[in-house]
Amino acid sequence: MSGAEDLVWLSEGHALLAPTDDLAVARAVLAPFDDDRGHRYRALIDSHADAALRTCRPGHLTGSALVVDRAGVNTLLLLHAKLGRWLQPGGHADGDANLAAVALREATEETGIDGLRIWPRPLHLDIHEVDPPHEDRHLHYDVRFLVQAPAGAAPRGNHESRGLRWVPLGGVADFGCDPGLIHLAELGAETLDTMSHPSP
Repeated sequence: MSGAEDLVWLSEGHALLAPTDDLAVARAVLAPFDDDRGHRYRALIDSHADAALRTCRPGHLTGSALVVDRAGVNTLLLLHAKLGRWLQPGGHADGDANLAAVALREATEETGIDGLRIWPRPLHLDIHEVDPPHEDRHLHYDVRFLVQAPAGAAPRGNHESRGLRWVPLGGVADFGCDPGLIHLAELGAETLDTMSHPSP
């Protein structure tokens, strides 16, 4: 897929979402990010054969999703059970270097919504430190994608969250979300607007 004109929404089971341990797949999806952050991701991948495993240090790859409703107006936030903060769905790659597949899987598991579709080009990269119980502090190299819910989707959630709420894309800051998530929502809104009003 060379350009935006070649991209389409992908659903679970699509060949481009097949799991793989080939880190070249993770590296390829980072191609649009020719900046310092993108270089940091590529450096991690090039120097750590286990970059997609949660045991990799100083950090490892993760995948997350900005889940939007079919109208492209709201995003779904989860009140994280352990952290007590409103976050987007996401999680560990656990060896899968297809980070779009990771993000879609995590979104499906954490929202309980069937029929989600993912835009295969990442919206945003975010490197942040985590300090989980019974583990050392380390970095999450998160690759963040846009995911669309079907019309009328009713989220159910799972044990990882204490609540789920549809929030206007422009209202994420009102929920105390971190700057990275606020920026992600802004990028999602811009991308959806571009889809609705493509350049001539």
